Amino acid sequence: MLLNNYMSENFPNLNLRPPLFYNWDIGIRFELGVDYDVEYAYENSPYLKGVYKRAITLFESLHSPNDDIYIVLDVNDFADGEIFKHKLNIFSKYVKEKSVLSRLQQNTIPYIVPEDDEDAMYRTHRFILKCKTSDFKYTPMLKAICNEDMGIKPSIFHNVYFINSNKDTIFQVYDDRGCDLLATSSDTIREIYEKYNDWILDYDRSEIDKVFKKNY
Repeated sequence: MLLNNYMSENFPNLNLRPPLFYNWDIGIRFELGVDYDVEYAYENSPYLKGVYKRAITLFESLHSPNDDIYIVLDVNDFADGEIFKHKLNIFSKYVKEKSVLSRLQQNTIPYIVPEDDEDAMYRTHRFILKCKTSDFKYTPMLKAICNEDMGIKPSIFHNVYFINSNKDTIFQVYDDRGCDLLATSSDTIREIYEKYNDWILDYDRSEIDKVFKKNY
């Protein structure tokens, strides 16, 4: 099934853009980075190790090795509407078998943040790879996403979404601060809500609790 068809059927009217948590009724926002200090912005600092641990733990709790997933990566193009020519090799670093890359698709869509593009000059290039969880090296990929704002290599500064078509969930680590988890049903992610409740971002906790307690 094509991603657009899947999203229309399971996440109707959801605009796949940050902040995901505020764009869908059923979701959890987790805090990844705790007690940040500028002195912790170095490779393998205790702070970053804590960030990595939470991101990887949540990902593995949600995704089984044989799950079908879409990895979606958005590359924003600010070159005055010119055709995007940069050869994106980011996926090749993280797939286990190069043959998987034959499934990689690319679509050019209007800039994902239209309110910041009054003249409609920008574009977003959306790369989509449909695969199994076991097909890619998610641990280094998640670490690279978490490194985004830390000035540490390797890093991925594009928005990356993991869409699980078996569980009907969307997972996004937006940077070292936190991640969003959406679902079509609260029951699907209730176990994660309960098991990692201490990691929920306190700022949004009351709204999150309402979603999971209204069915009790």
